Amino acid sequence: MTSAHSRRHRCWRDRRLLSFFFLLLAFRRSAGEVGTAASYRPPYLPTECYGDDPSQIPDNSAFAAAGPGIWDNGAACGRRYLVLCISSATPGACIDGATVEVVVLDRAAGVRSLPTRVGTTLALSQAAFQAIANLSVEEINIELAM
Repeated sequence: MTSAHSRRHRCWRDRRLLSFFFLLLAFRRSAGEVGTAASYRPPYLPTECYGDDPSQIPDNSAFAAAGPGIWDNGAACGRRYLVLCISSATPGACIDGATVEVVVLDRAAGVRSLPTRVGTTLALSQAAFQAIANLSVEEINIELAM
């Protein structure tokens, strides 16, 4: 009887562990938002967030302008996002597994040079876009997480 009870206990424990594992996977996959991104080119200054201050541009030039869905009346200024290219209408546009961390410096609707596609979640600087996708592509589908 002890052996049967022990097996049932292990089976129940294994099921709970397996359920917990799948629950963790589900939360991990939902950690980021899905959206779209375009690129935009210089001039990058002035920005809506920090004006003409050139020190706002990160050393790696990886930054973004927030689209209408995340601009939030300027609350997006300074937010950092980890961005992953997940697909594009152009096959092979994404660099497999590549991510880029960007900081929001501007509002996409207010940038001095128009993004390659208007209305995207993020307009990425050329350096940021090129880190995750082929720069010749107008728009990519992205996953972004803060």
